[in-house]
Amino acid sequence: MSEDRIAALEARLRLLEDERAVARAMAAYGPLVDSGEADAVAALWAPDGVYDIDELYLAGRERIGEMVRSPAHRGWIRQGCAHVVGPPHITVEGDEAVAVCHSLMVVHEAGRYVVRRATANHWRLRRAPGGAGWQVVTRTNRILDGRPESPALLARGVRGEPASG
Repeated sequence: MSEDRIAALEARLRLLEDERAVARAMAAYGPLVDSGEADAVAALWAPDGVYDIDELYLAGRERIGEMVRSPAHRGWIRQGCAHVVGPPHITVEGDEAVAVCHSLMVVHEAGRYVVRRATANHWRLRRAPGGAGWQVVTRTNRILDGRPESPALLARGVRGEPASG
């Protein structure tokens, strides 16, 4: 096998491994937030990472952890809730990645399950220093309620573009 072919295979393998690692980081959010693991949720983000939700702007791990520890969030857990992150579309370029997906927040109400929120999610991730996996730099969520910015966020993510622009 030629050196060029081996190098090409190694590059393809690294891309697949990176895409899988990004998807695993994203998929960890739902189980961790639904189990109230505030420190583990916060650790998904870079130390200066941002979680930009329609009504909340959380800058830094401390604020993200506080959201999970909040009485409101603890109430959702006691009531029964599931944060379901859909399959992502991931674009990796070197040590940076853009991913996009849908997410649902399903809550238990009066003996049945109800979708409380359906959102467009745009993630920007970066390879962590020292081989510590991938960390969220920004996650932008916009509710899918007919406003034009939500589907535009999805389209930009599929193209590997930033959340705004």
